[in-house]
Amino acid sequence: MARRRRYWNPYGYFHVTMRGNNRQAIFRTEEDKLNLMRAFEYAYDKYPFSMVAYCIMSNHYHLLIQSEVELSSVMARINRRYSDYYAKSYDHVGRIYEKRYYSKLAHGPRAILDISSYIHRNPIETSVRMVKSLEDYRHSSFPYYVDDDKTPPRFLRTDLVRTFLPKPFETTNHAYHLYCLAYKQDIEKIYEAMPSEDFVVPVQGAFMTIHD
Repeated sequence: MARRRRYWNPYGYFHVTMRGNNRQAIFRTEEDKLNLMRAFEYAYDKYPFSMVAYCIMSNHYHLLIQSEVELSSVMARINRRYSDYYAKSYDHVGRIYEKRYYSKLAHGPRAILDISSYIHRNPIETSVRMVKSLEDYRHSSFPYYVDDDKTPPRFLRTDLVRTFLPKPFETTNHAYHLYCLAYKQDIEKIYEAMPSEDFVVPVQGAFMTIHD
């Protein structure tokens, strides 16, 4: 049976999750995580894309990503590059990923805001917190929102989600930082509040603008 074609829209941001096979830790070390970041850069060189959030955990990673080419092409390039590194580094034979990546359209400004916050809060939502303060977790995009003087990766856009903050928050990265710290996010409730992808197609400019 042929695989079901994935829903994709070039103007939408998608929440992507990729897990290690049997949920094994395939991003265990600092070098592993750095090589996944290099895989993002490698994919970006061929298929430019925009992320507003990412977080690399020990056995999975999250992205909130928009791409004008098929997202499957971007993800294939990222995951193949990292799996080649992993196989060579650990003398590993066989697949390292649990299955194909999961993706879900973040439909609307509030969904983009809350999914990005959910992604950034991952390191403090584990059974044992990975860091005392969320700002201390280096393997996510959150530090670039905390410190505007940090130079973000080429693919990371830090000027979008702040514009979706509700009142009384200001539309600043500092306010977004505070929002992430203040509100625990329930990803299933966020998904439930969104319209179905089968019935709603995002329109360019309706809830996001990716070009200056």
